[in-house]
Parts: sequence; C-alpha cells; structure tokens
Amino acid sequence: MQQKINILNKKAKFQYEILDKYIAGIVLTGTEIKSIRASKASIAESFCEFNEQGELFVVNMTIEEYAFGNYYNHKPKAERKLLLNKRELKKLEREVNVKGNAIIPLRLFINEKGLAKLDIALAKGKKLYDKRETIKDRDNKRNLDRIKKNFR
Repeated sequence: MQQKINILNKKAKFQYEILDKYIAGIVLTGTEIKSIRASKASIAESFCEFNEQGELFVVNMTIEEYAFGNYYNHKPKAERKLLLNKRELKKLEREVNVKGNAIIPLRLFINEKGLAKLDIALAKGKKLYDKRETIKDRDNKRNLDRIKKNFR
C-alpha cells in the first residue's frame, strides 16, 4: 500500500482569506514526481501567476533534486504548469486582474491514481487587524476547550 503524501502550506490560511478552492494537476518530469513521492517538496513560499498565453504556473515551489537522478535531474525552483479547465482559468484570471486577488497553493498531494495534484485557492490578503482577530479567536477557542476538558 502506498503512503499518503500530503504537503501543506500552513501559513496560507493565516495570511489569506480563502474565497474559492480548485484542484489542479501539475506538469512534472520523472525525477520531480519521484521527489514528491519521497515528500521532498515545499509549497510554503509559492504562489501562482498567469503568463501571456493565459496559462497558469506555480512559482517558487521547491521540489528537491532526486537523490538517484543523474544529469536528467530537474531544477528545484522551476516554474511548473498547472492544468485546469479553460472555463476555470478564465474565471481565475478575471478575478486576479479585476479585483486584485491572489492564487495560492494550499496542499500538494497524490491522488488514488498516483497523479500529483495541487489544491489552489483564490485568496485575498488579510490586513494586520484581521490577523490579530484570527489569533484572538484561536486563543479563545483553545481556552474554551481547556475549560470544557476540566469541567468534565
């Protein structure tokens, strides 16, 4: 049985307000998918952007070089093309251009068929006071759970 690969962008939900989610395929080479299956990837600092032809690329995603790859190995920080329906791409491009939102990756995973997929989200950046609210809500929830646990 194959192990579950689930690489998360933990800071995304803190720094951005998630508006809409999509699941996109990624165009990868052989050594890239082998590194992802070995959990040697990071999406912490990555983001998505459109090129001139209207194609969506993930930028700054780090996939470490495959340990057993020779001169066929890949570049760790290369731009990688994302695969979505044309209708979804047009909607995302319109939202990014008109409203100034961002597209950020939330999770990199391998589905049942063994294909690498990327959960991306249309997101709006949070202001400093929104981040403080998030911290306050999290602390209040933690304290409430602690009180409930002691009460039982």
